[in-house]
Amino acid sequence: VEKNFKLEEKITVLQQQNEELRARIEQNTVITRQLSEENANLQEFVEKEVEEKKKLSRTNEELLWKLQEGDAMSPVKLPPASSTSFYRCASGDSSPAKVKTLRR
Repeated sequence: VEKNFKLEEKITVLQQQNEELRARIEQNTVITRQLSEENANLQEFVEKEVEEKKKLSRTNEELLWKLQEGDAMSPVKLPPASSTSFYRCASGDSSPAKVKTLRR
């Protein structure tokens, strides 16, 4: 009788452990599904970002090419007078050591 009682206690403990393990398995399954979905979404996002980066890179290359072609085709342009430097003598002396470069 005592042996039977101990076996019934062990069965009860094992059943509880089994229930807990099933609950953990279900929880892990739910989390695994969520992570799989999130992973798929992130992969899709990365693919879109890569495509956008490639598109921007192509556009950049095209614009650089157009800029270079435009420079080669157009006459030489001088910068506006307001951005060029000019020389002014300090204290009225025109010696090279006293000449200062000023920018407007």
